[in-house]
Amino acid sequence: MGNSHSPRTSTDPRFTTASRAFTQKELEDLKSLFQSLSAQSQSNGKIISPSVFQAYFEIHGPLGERLFDLVTQQRKDHQLTFEDLVIAKGTYEKGTKDEIEEFIYLLLDVNGDGILGRSDLEAVLVAIFDHIFKGDNSSKDSVGIFLDSAVFTKHDEGTEECMSFQEFRSWCTILPSVRKFLGSLLVPPDPGRPHCQVPRLLHWDNIDSTMMLLRKEFAWHIGGALAQHELEEWKLLYHSSFNGLSFNTFLGNISNDEGPTVLIIKDKEGYLYGGYASQPWERHGDFYGDMKCFLFQLYPQVALFRPTGANTNLQWCAVNFSSDNIPNGIGFGGQANHFGLFLSASFDQGHTFSCTTFGSPCLSKTNRIHPEVIECWGVVSHRAEQDKHEALKGSVLERFKEDRHMLNLVGLANSSE
Repeated sequence: MGNSHSPRTSTDPRFTTASRAFTQKELEDLKSLFQSLSAQSQSNGKIISPSVFQAYFEIHGPLGERLFDLVTQQRKDHQLTFEDLVIAKGTYEKGTKDEIEEFIYLLLDVNGDGILGRSDLEAVLVAIFDHIFKGDNSSKDSVGIFLDSAVFTKHDEGTEECMSFQEFRSWCTILPSVRKFLGSLLVPPDPGRPHCQVPRLLHWDNIDSTMMLLRKEFAWHIGGALAQHELEEWKLLYHSSFNGLSFNTFLGNISNDEGPTVLIIKDKEGYLYGGYASQPWERHGDFYGDMKCFLFQLYPQVALFRPTGANTNLQWCAVNFSSDNIPNGIGFGGQANHFGLFLSASFDQGHTFSCTTFGSPCLSKTNRIHPEVIECWGVVSHRAEQDKHEALKGSVLERFKEDRHMLNLVGLANSSE
């Protein structure tokens, strides 16, 4: 991974090839950015220094150093040229999926020793959490559970276990928030960058935030599978410690909220897991929902499982059915009586099995679960609310036009004089 190269010039074929991936406007913007940063580097407009590069992109420590190393083609001369920037962004942002993931895989080897080990990954996760949560020590407690979701099976004699490229790709699949972050490091800093956005969690005044299952790092993890407009605000709709373990209360509390919801369960074994319901919880006698649903784990490790397309058994909500073939309760995936995740209408028991709907394993320690705490959050989409308002406004105007047209037909539209 650490071959040295001579500085790149504009005659380098890699620069010529990379340049073709950008529009003229994009190249001009990159040139302006380079000129600004090179001026700050006091290099007479020739190079960008490591300190200026890391300060601008807000990536510091081992991860920032490794990113600078890769962008400068691993020359070790601490000089980033305009050609370097174009080649790196051409590969990292404009390349094929394989090229981008190969770049990220190399990036994670912060030690630069050719081995992606557990210590490398831990250093990267610490850097990510520092960047997103601004050094909040409480969030650092979650680094371990993100790390524990990784698999290290490749062994090299005399070294620590390391992660193969395929294991890295699998890890990115179940941690889309991490993948988004690692794939956007050369995007100019902006408070609204998609890979950094954490939903604002709105809860009742009479509830202690330490009692809530949904911590901000968990919200960031779950949000990795959602669109930008779904990451603005999430509001607490139901908490069993305050509302009781009651299916009817649960349905009553969420009945006025028509948007998507995030359901989280803590069972008596201490495991945390749940599901994202893209459709409202409504009485059905069969599966419903769409391919936006997914399951997730939060403790003792984190993972997210999106639909595989194997079937459309996504959401389940059965109320007051008398048939054994239609179990009353709420669930996700699998099949009736053998769900990916299910809570019975008694809210005191349920189950979780591996299921092909989401390609998910059993989410808890055992298949049979006994909930200790249940939470449900409503996803607030201001854009969706605005669209709904505009649609309602439009329907009223259209109805008014239709009424006027009908009155005109019968000669009564202007008969009030």
